[in-house]
Amino acid sequence: MIDLSQEEIIAIYLSLKIAFTASLVSLPLAIFLGYLFARKEFLFKKFFISLLNLPLVLPPVVTGYILLIVFGVNGFVGKFLLENFNFTFAFKWTGAALACAIMGFPLMIRAIKASIEMIDIKYEQAAKTMGANRFLVFVSITLPLALPGIVAGFSLCFARALGEFGATVTFVSNIPGETQTLSTAIYNFLQIPNGELMAMRLTLISIFISISALILSEIIFDKILRNKREA
Repeated sequence: MIDLSQEEIIAIYLSLKIAFTASLVSLPLAIFLGYLFARKEFLFKKFFISLLNLPLVLPPVVTGYILLIVFGVNGFVGKFLLENFNFTFAFKWTGAALACAIMGFPLMIRAIKASIEMIDIKYEQAAKTMGANRFLVFVSITLPLALPGIVAGFSLCFARALGEFGATVTFVSNIPGETQTLSTAIYNFLQIPNGELMAMRLTLISIFISISALILSEIIFDKILRNKREA
C-alpha cells in the first residue's frame, strides 16, 4: 500500500474536485455553443470559434494572467463580485476550477460540435414536420444522437483540467489545502530536498487517474454506439 501524506491526499482530492467541477459546469454551455456552431450560420462565426479555441494555442501563463486581470480582486469583474456578493475567485479552489474550465473548454466544445455535425439533419426535420418544436427536437433527437461526442468532450475536458498547471498557478497560486492540485504539488515537491520520491508518486497517481478516466470514457462511448446499432 502507498503511504500517502496528508498533503498528497488533499492534493489528489482537490484535483479530482476541481477537474470534475470544471467539466460539469462547462458542459451545458459547451452543448449550447456546440449546437449553435454546428447548426447555425451567423456573422463572425469563425472569429468566435477561433476565440474559444485561443486557450489551446496561448501559453497557459498568459491565460492565467488574463484571468487575474479580469477576475482578480482588483479586476473589473472580480472587484464587482467581491463588493456586491462578497465572493472572489482569486486564490480559491473555485478560481482553479475556472482556470481549468477555460483551458479544457475548447476540447469539450470541439468534440460536441463535431458530434452534432455528424447527425443527419433529416432526423431533426422529420421531427419538426410531426409538430415537435425546436426544444423538443433538440432534447429528443439531437442530444441523444450527440451523446458519444458529449461523453468524449467531457472526458477530454476532465483530463485536461486534471493536468492543468500554468493558468492555475498564475491565477490562484499554489496554496496547500486550497489550490494545490496534483500538478502544482508535483512542482512543489521538486523544489524541496528529497522531494523526488513524493513527486514521482504523485506523477504515477496522476497518470493512473488520467488513463482511468479516458478508458472509462471509451467504455461508455463504445456502449452508447453499440446500443445505437442494436436499436
